[in-house]
Amino acid sequence: MQPSDASRNSTDIRPILGKALAGTRLDRSDLEAILSSPDWTSIAAAGHAERVRRHGDRVATWTAFRVVNYTNFCDIDCSFCSFKDEIESHRGYTLPLEELEKKTLEAKELGCDAIFFQGGVNPKLPLSYYTDAFRMIAGHGMHVRALSPVEVFRLAQKENLSVPALLEVLKEAGLGSVPGAGAEILTDRMRQVLSPKKLSWQDWCETMGHCHRAGLPGTCNIVFGSTETVDDLVDHFCFLRDQQDKTGGFLSFVPWVFQPQTRNFPIRHVKSWEYLRMVGAARLFFDNIPHIEVSIMVLGRELAELGLYAGADDISSIVIEENVLASRGLKTMRAAESYLREAGFEPRRRKLSYELY
Repeated sequence: MQPSDASRNSTDIRPILGKALAGTRLDRSDLEAILSSPDWTSIAAAGHAERVRRHGDRVATWTAFRVVNYTNFCDIDCSFCSFKDEIESHRGYTLPLEELEKKTLEAKELGCDAIFFQGGVNPKLPLSYYTDAFRMIAGHGMHVRALSPVEVFRLAQKENLSVPALLEVLKEAGLGSVPGAGAEILTDRMRQVLSPKKLSWQDWCETMGHCHRAGLPGTCNIVFGSTETVDDLVDHFCFLRDQQDKTGGFLSFVPWVFQPQTRNFPIRHVKSWEYLRMVGAARLFFDNIPHIEVSIMVLGRELAELGLYAGADDISSIVIEENVLASRGLKTMRAAESYLREAGFEPRRRKLSYELY
């Protein structure tokens, strides 16, 4: 990733970091300077100082859920995805309700209290598939986090419902929160590179706004490490913060990096310090988003641990079952607690709503 203006690299960012730590909201030019700066240690230190101010320096949180990828049939054609199968393919799958219940009960027996229900955009599935699944999952006392914005948007179109009307139906069936998945990078240019058939950044933000107004909170994220520019990253951050100002439903922000899944999608190596700069920048810029998560599943344990000292306060984890990404995550509750203790924190388990146990 190269800055759009090479002079940005020469900016002394210490006044900007001081501005953030004094409680003044950063503007677009401040974020441009931070995301262009090689002074990642100062950014990480400032991010950690802000994390300590908000959450203290003792506690780091984790949660436990099972990912259920209910179908891999999809007609979106994201350039970076190897999970999907064509709608008419004989290789793809859609899980029947009986299999969904089996996975739910297995997760409950392991101590999980939530199901993360997400899959491809499958136009052949009726609304009743989702409502039956959500009623079953919720009926077993499990929180239902389900459906990325594009799944919600397309299902509303298919059922000839407005998004708010659809969300009320899904809430009545048991839907409890909605992940901010499918964002990747929210700029017109990068949408064309990544997924031209996915939602525009405007539709993505509007759909998440409807979810928030319906009482369905969730997360937001970024996925970087391709052909994005600093300007793309800054736009993405600004869109998310603006949406949070309007509807306030993002509980956390999660920085991810692209993984090699397909041959033709351009991926570059994201340096460890670049990731830590991103974590610190997020903590300083998102004054209206309570939490910053790091993903052990994608980044590995060492880098995620450093992220907890660069602005993050949560490791998400543990994830029971994951079929889309190669996982280096923690698989047991004991492992999550041991990991955080060894990193120097008091581990506290949380719900997907961020309520502590």
